[in-house]
Amino acid sequence: MSQTVLKVEGMSCGHCVAAVEGELTKLGVVGKVDLGKKEVAVDVSNTDVTIDQVKDAIEDQGYTVIA
Repeated sequence: MSQTVLKVEGMSCGHCVAAVEGELTKLGVVGKVDLGKKEVAVDVSNTDVTIDQVKDAIEDQGYTVIA
């Protein structure tokens, strides 16, 4: 499994976690939010999904991907 960790601003609660992880699930991507670190770890290795698509999905939920 190859993970990419993205820094994401604006997440602060369980709803944020559910929104981001839910959207990633819709893409077919495994994602795990760490609120304390303001990070989202994603694994796109077994999919045709790109990191740019992951970033767009997170930003569509109202959060800012900074790295």
